[in-house]
Amino acid sequence: MLLSAAALAGWVDAVVGGGGLLLLPALLVAAPGMPPATALGTNKLAAIAGTSTAAVTFARRTTIDWRVVGPAAALAVFCAGLGAALAGAVPPSAYRPVVLVVLVSVALFVVLRPRLGVRAVPRRRTRVRVVAVVLVAGVGIATYDGLIGPGTGTFLVVAFTALVGADFLHGSAMAKVVNAGTNAGALVVFAATGHVWWLLGAAMAVCNIAGAAVGARMAVRRGSGFVRAVLLVVVFALVAKLGYDQWLAG
Repeated sequence: MLLSAAALAGWVDAVVGGGGLLLLPALLVAAPGMPPATALGTNKLAAIAGTSTAAVTFARRTTIDWRVVGPAAALAVFCAGLGAALAGAVPPSAYRPVVLVVLVSVALFVVLRPRLGVRAVPRRRTRVRVVAVVLVAGVGIATYDGLIGPGTGTFLVVAFTALVGADFLHGSAMAKVVNAGTNAGALVVFAATGHVWWLLGAAMAVCNIAGAAVGARMAVRRGSGFVRAVLLVVVFALVAKLGYDQWLAG
C-alpha cells in the first residue's frame, strides 16, 4: 500500500504538488503507532527523491527563471528546517483552520480567474513582485512545509502563477525546485532528531521517483490546461481532507 501511495504521490507532486495528501495518511494507517513527526520525516525522504527527479525533468524540457527560483530555494532550505524544528510544538488544531481558509481562497481564486496561468504574463515579473514571491515561497510556504507539508507544491504553483505571471506549466517547474529545497531542509532536521524510518523511506523514494518522472513528462506534454485541472482536483481534495479532520474525525 505504501509503495503504491508513494508512486501516486510522486505523480501528483510532479504535476502540481499535494502528494503528501496521499502519502502521510497512508503512513499513519499502515503504521498506526508511528509518531506524527516520524511520518513527516519519512515522507520527506520519499518526497525529496520525487521532487528532485521532477525538477531535473522540468529543467531539461522547459525554461526555469533561476533568478527567481534560486533565492527562493536557498531560503526554503533554512525556513523548512525551522518549520520542521517546530513541528512537534504546534498542534494540528492550531493551524488547520487557517490552512482551510487559504485553500478555499486558492480554489475560488483559480476558478474565478479562468485565464490565470493559461499563458505567461511577463510584465508581472517586476522587481517588487519577484521579491514578494521569493519571500512568500522561500519563507512562508517553506516554513509551512516543514510544519505539516500537504499542499506545499500547490501553494508554490499558485504563488509563481499569480505573483510573477508564470503559466501553470512553468509555475509547476519553478515550484519543483523550491519544493526540493523545502524537503531537503526539513529532512535534515527530522533526520537529526531521529524521526526518519530510513529503510521504509528509501523504498518509497524509489516508487516516488518513478511516479514523479511520469508526472513531469505528462505535464510537459499536456501543458498548462492539464496542470490547472489537476491543481483544482488536488485543492478540493485537500479541503475535503482537512475539513473532515477538523469537524468529523474523532
